[in-house]
Amino acid sequence: MTFRMVRLSWLALVCAVLVPAWGRIAFEKLTEMDYRGSTYYTVKNLTLYECQGWCREETDCQAAAFSFVVNPLTPKQETLCMLQNETSATNPSAVPQRSVNLYYMVKMQIRSDNVCLRPWAFERVPNKMIRGLDNALIYTSTKEACLAACLNEDRFICRSVEYNYVTLQCHLSESDRRTTGQYVQFVDAQGVDYFENLCLKANQACKGSRSYGVPRIGVADDKVSQYVSLHYYVDKEMQVNSEAACKLACEIETEFLCRSFLYRGPPIGSKYNCQLFHLDHKTLPDGPSTYLNAERPLIDSGERVGTYYENSCDKSTSTTPHETLPVVFDSTEEPNLNLTRNDINCDSKGTCYDVSVNCKDTRIAVLVRTNKPFNGRIYALGRSETCNIDVHNSDQFRLDLTMTGQDCNTQSVTGVYTNTVVLQHHSVVMTKADKIYKVKCTYDMTSKNITFGMMPIRDPEMISITSAPEAPPPRIRILDSRGREVETVRIGDKLTFRIEIPEDTPYGIFARSCVAMAKDSKSTFQIIDDEGCPVDPSIFPSFTPDGNALQSVYEAFRFTESYGVIFQCNVKYCLGPCEPAVCDWGHESVESWGRKKRSIASNHSDSESESDDMTLSQEILVLDFGDEKNSQFLRNEAPSSEFGKDKTVTIMEPCPTKTSVLALGVTCALLILIYISTIFCYYMKKWLTPRKVIA
Repeated sequence: MTFRMVRLSWLALVCAVLVPAWGRIAFEKLTEMDYRGSTYYTVKNLTLYECQGWCREETDCQAAAFSFVVNPLTPKQETLCMLQNETSATNPSAVPQRSVNLYYMVKMQIRSDNVCLRPWAFERVPNKMIRGLDNALIYTSTKEACLAACLNEDRFICRSVEYNYVTLQCHLSESDRRTTGQYVQFVDAQGVDYFENLCLKANQACKGSRSYGVPRIGVADDKVSQYVSLHYYVDKEMQVNSEAACKLACEIETEFLCRSFLYRGPPIGSKYNCQLFHLDHKTLPDGPSTYLNAERPLIDSGERVGTYYENSCDKSTSTTPHETLPVVFDSTEEPNLNLTRNDINCDSKGTCYDVSVNCKDTRIAVLVRTNKPFNGRIYALGRSETCNIDVHNSDQFRLDLTMTGQDCNTQSVTGVYTNTVVLQHHSVVMTKADKIYKVKCTYDMTSKNITFGMMPIRDPEMISITSAPEAPPPRIRILDSRGREVETVRIGDKLTFRIEIPEDTPYGIFARSCVAMAKDSKSTFQIIDDEGCPVDPSIFPSFTPDGNALQSVYEAFRFTESYGVIFQCNVKYCLGPCEPAVCDWGHESVESWGRKKRSIASNHSDSESESDDMTLSQEILVLDFGDEKNSQFLRNEAPSSEFGKDKTVTIMEPCPTKTSVLALGVTCALLILIYISTIFCYYMKKWLTPRKVIA
C-alpha cells in the first residue's frame, strides 16, 4: 500500500517548542470562519500543514488563515496561506465572518502535558452551546485554562468544552455533536464558545462503537461525493486495493482524527484512490445544506467521483429483556434524573404509557400507546368539556389540541405552544393513578432538529414532553422557460428564480437581502433590499408565492468582468404561509413575499430575528452573444436533488457577435458612399464637358 501525506513533515511537530512559563503551543481551528487580523506574510501553494507549521515556528505569528479555492477550469485547489501577527479571534466579543473553503487556526499556550502533536487540539464554534450535556462545571480565569482542564480530566473522557467569557464558567462534557445518540441543536449564546477535543484517540471518539456509512442527510449520494471531492481539503491520500482497506486506514489513523473518507474505486495505475478527511457534515457550519449548492467543475476532467463515507457513533441499545413496552428517552432537561418505567410511565394499576407529540401547522397531536387496554378519557386540563376524547378498551388513541381559540386553551409565546393533558381512568373523578403530561411544541424558525424529552414534576405527577417539527433546508433553483433547471444561459433569456422547500411541512419561507455577485466577488448588485422589496423591478421583480416556494421571473444578466453570477439570499421560516410586504415603486404598490408582515407587537423583535436568517447561494453562468463557441467546455447537467431529478442540457445556437455586426455595418456604409460619389462625379464631368457643334 503506497500513500502520500499532504502535509509538512511531522518531525517539525514533534520538535514543537515548549514554553515552561506559559505552557505548550497548541492551535484551535475554525471551519469556514474568518477573523479580522493583520497579515504580515502571504504565500501560495503551501499545504495546510506547511502553513500551520510556519505559524507554529514563527514567534510573531498569532493566527493563520488557510484558503483552498477550486479553480473551475482545472479543477484543482489553489491554496493561500496568510500569517497574522494580530487577530481579533482572541476578543470574545468579535464576530467572525463566514468564508467558504477556509480554515482559521489560532495559536494558544495550554499548560498541559496532554497536548497532542496534531496540527490542532480543538475545533472551535463561536457563540454556540449545547444545553443539558455537562458532566462537570468549574471556574477558570481563562479559556486556555478551561481547555487544559478538559485535556487533564481523568474521571471521564472529555469530548467537548463550553467556556463562558463573562461568568468564567467552564463546562466539561463527555458528549459532543456526534456522541449523544440524538440530533443535537446548537443554541445561540453570546459570549460562550463551544470546543471539541481533537486530541482524542480513534477509539475514544464515541462513547460506544464507531461505524462508517454513506451519510443519510436528505441529499443525493453522488452530489455529496462530488462536493467532497472538490471542496474538502485532503488530509491524506493513498492507493489501496479495496474499499475495506480505505476504511481501515481511516479507522487506524493516528496523526489526525479521521472522520470520513472517499473511495474512488479499484486502483488504476499509480493514481491515489483513497482520501482521508478530518471533516464530516457536522463540522460544516451549514450542515447538510452545504451540499445542496455544490458547484461542479466547468470542465469535466473525467476523474472518478467515488463514494463518500462518514463516521457515526452507534447509539446504545441496552434495554431490559422483560420490558414489553420500552420507552426511550433521548434527552432530558435534567440529565441527572433517573427516569424509569416504574416511577414515571406506569401507574399503580400496572398500565404503562408511551406518549409522543406530533407538531402540526394548525394542531398538536398527542399520541398515546399503552401496554394493556385503557378505559377512561384524555383531555386538556381546564377544558375537559370542550377538548376531550373518551377511550373505550383501546391501547392506542390520540387527542388533537387546537393551537388557537379557547376550546383547548393552548398557550403560545413567541412560537412556543404549550398545554397540559390528563389521562384519567374515571369519567368524573381524578385519582393518583391518573397521569398528567405537559406538552410543548417549539417552532424554531432556524431549527433542523427534533428533540424529545420527559421530566417528572411531583404533586401532581407531571411529565414534560417537548417536540420541534423538522424544518427542511431551503434551496435555490433557476429554471428556463420550459421549466428545466439550467446552469448556463444567454443574456436576455427568460428565467425563473425559485427558493423551495418541500410541500409536506408546516413552515413557509420569506426572503430578503438578496444580492447578485460576480464570480470574483469584485462587483455586487442588490436585487432585494433588507425589507424584502425589489430594488429595481425591471431587472429583478418581486417574489410571488407558488405553494411553499417563492419565485421571481427575470431576464438573465451578467457583470462586465465575469460570466459567473452568484445569487445570495437570506431566508427565514414562518409558521404557516408568510404574509407579504407592501413595496412602493413609483406610484404603484406591489406585494412581495420578501419578509414577514410587521405588526405592532413584533416590531421590537424584528431586528433580533435578522441574525437567525439562513443564507443561500446559487451560481449560474451567463454567456454573451458570440461566447457560445466556449460552451462545449461547460457542463450543463442539472444538479440532482431529493425532490427534483430532471437532467438539463442547454444547447446554444450560434449568433453573430456585436463586433462582427458593427464591422459589417461600417463596410456597407462605405460601399454606399463610394457608389454615390462615383455617380455624382460621372454626371458632373458630363455636365461640364462642352458639346461638339457640327458646322
